[in-house]
Amino acid sequence: MDIRYSANQRDFKRYTTQEVRDEFLIQNLYAPNEVHAVYSHVDRMVTLGCMPTTETVSIEKGMDCWKNFGTHYFLERRELGLFNIGESGTVKADGTEYHLENGDCLYIAKETKEVLFSSDSPEAPAKFYMVSAPAHRVCKTTFIPIEKANKRPLGALETSNKRVINQFIHPDVLDTCQLSMGMTCLEPGSVWNTMPAHTHERRMEVYMYFGLSEDNVVFHMMGEGDETRHIVMHNEEAVISPSWSIHAGAGTSNYKFIWAMGGENQAFDDMDNIKNSDLK
Repeated sequence: MDIRYSANQRDFKRYTTQEVRDEFLIQNLYAPNEVHAVYSHVDRMVTLGCMPTTETVSIEKGMDCWKNFGTHYFLERRELGLFNIGESGTVKADGTEYHLENGDCLYIAKETKEVLFSSDSPEAPAKFYMVSAPAHRVCKTTFIPIEKANKRPLGALETSNKRVINQFIHPDVLDTCQLSMGMTCLEPGSVWNTMPAHTHERRMEVYMYFGLSEDNVVFHMMGEGDETRHIVMHNEEAVISPSWSIHAGAGTSNYKFIWAMGGENQAFDDMDNIKNSDLK
């Protein structure tokens, strides 16, 4: 498990390109029959990826829960949201099986002791993208197929940001302790996300970009609004966004991204918008 400690906005202004990438960029989430995890001390969020091929893989493979979390199992004091961005596969949570097609989502509640991943076909594996947040109460493990997501069309082609925000793990869809997750899909011809830029002081966020071809990238913008930096991101890479940082991006083509939030509240309007004319 890769552990990232908190970075502050004052030091961030002096970071080199490589230091920015080392602190915030998450790469190489998917390897056959492995679980790759990054533990961020920003709100203690954990970002994980699993691509089962020839094996059924436990979420705790390669993980020392007592050393990293002080718990006997991973979700003893945590909740988890996951999406399948690959081919069809199955998640087994404490004996109950959930079959996920591409784009489907599963929320797994605190105190779930065993989580196992498998793919329908080793040659066409599932890819499970996951984010976990600390939880203080038990909610209900819930499967949310993509057609049941709360859909919010936004933007326009004239501003290159016509998109649909699919809210899955969201107060309007189901009850969770603090975790919120969804998937935003940009239409062809649109490349900008999350404009106008904003921060939300009481929540951090993780973005994972996907649906990009090999020769396309996303320029992810971060930092304070009056002193921004960017990270060039490739397909199926994620980025940690602290509460003091904007989180917006522009791609060389359209793309999708999964957003995950955790922190003090789930009030989506609790944000500080920044005018485009004030960005630097």
